[in-house]
Amino acid sequence: MRELTTVPPYEMELTVQHSDIDQLGHVNNVVYLRWVQDAATSHWYSAATEEQKSNLLWVVVKHEIEYKRPAMESDELVIRTWVGQASRRLFERHTEILRKSDKKVIVKAVTYWAPIDAKTKKPIRQV
Repeated sequence: MRELTTVPPYEMELTVQHSDIDQLGHVNNVVYLRWVQDAATSHWYSAATEEQKSNLLWVVVKHEIEYKRPAMESDELVIRTWVGQASRRLFERHTEILRKSDKKVIVKAVTYWAPIDAKTKKPIRQV
């Protein structure tokens, strides 16, 4: 199988919608978490082989998110994600969300994912 830590970074773009905004007038923290997970999932499906997609599922073990500055309605954002270090049971994924207009980092996240066997739904040791 293709070594997952050598997969190139992945980017996706989006525009902040009204439904993403909280009572403080900026993107809600839960929305950022959804975007981090959406980017990871999109990256996986764009880079994985058909065999990997058939045999592996992923479960989040831990999210670490650092909020640098707010994003507002109609802001255009770039979400960049890449795989970091990997052990036998845990894969580190980095994500940055940037405002497209000035390239300022809005959010930085590190998420830890564990591979799961698609048939047994049990953790596996190596990918």
